Amino acid sequence: MSMFGNLGRFGVTIRPTHARNKAIRALNSLPAHVQKDIGWPASPLNDPQAALTSLLLGTPR
Repeated sequence: MSMFGNLGRFGVTIRPTHARNKAIRALNSLPAHVQKDIGWPASPLNDPQAALTSLLLGTPR
């Protein structure tokens, strides 16, 4: 398989994951009362994974 074929398969795999993570970041950035209204579980303020993610990624894009 050529290099471009491998890149294409990689892109097909990564695209839905990226879109899902982007949607999760957008929902997590909503105010708590809006998250509650739409049924999204509120993000815990002291979640170590959330703290690491915000440290690595910075503000939502």
